[in-house]
Amino acid sequence: MDNILTFLKTLKLNNNREWFNEHKEEYNALRAQFERYVDELIQMLLPYDEELTGLQAKDCLYRIYRDIRFSYDKTPYKTHFAAYMAKGGKKSPRGGYYLHIEPDNCMLSGGVWSPEPKLLRLLRQAVFDNVEEFSEIMENPEFKKLYPGLEGEKLKIVPRPFPKDSPASEYMKYKDYIVLGRVKDEYFSDVNWKQNVIDDFRKLIPFNRFLNYTVDEFYE
Repeated sequence: MDNILTFLKTLKLNNNREWFNEHKEEYNALRAQFERYVDELIQMLLPYDEELTGLQAKDCLYRIYRDIRFSYDKTPYKTHFAAYMAKGGKKSPRGGYYLHIEPDNCMLSGGVWSPEPKLLRLLRQAVFDNVEEFSEIMENPEFKKLYPGLEGEKLKIVPRPFPKDSPASEYMKYKDYIVLGRVKDEYFSDVNWKQNVIDDFRKLIPFNRFLNYTVDEFYE
């Protein structure tokens, strides 16, 4: 993974089409390498999450090209490699496993990001109705050490119809149900980094399963 991080550092300093086109072969080789890594991770996760059966890395990888049509930032390329491993691939609404490789901003993540409004209401209701179970997942010391709490956009007040003083009140404010585990670049220099990723992704399984029960009911 070190060569991928090195390429991304250089890309950040030369984020223009001319430089990228001159290094397109190097990029293609590194993307193919990353795709192999993701395929390996999927196979290593399968014994713990059989819902990934049949999933391939090519369905999980994100493009490096940025959509700059409505952005003030006109740099054409992302400065990270990323993959979302979930049943259905990167466009899946289900909770899964997100791998983000970016110099000084590497992370592992899981959960449901940007659910549509009706699904968000149902997820909030599920958390409210089962707050003891959800809190137990969130407060598990092994889980919390890497994934300290919910992340993402948050309302200032508890949305209706949920009470302001319930044990679930803070959970109700979130528009996403995701957690982030930030890791140093050196995490991927370890000879056992793939197994370390699997060990850390496994911590997400109860969290994802809790959310996916509602997601699957919504989309069935």
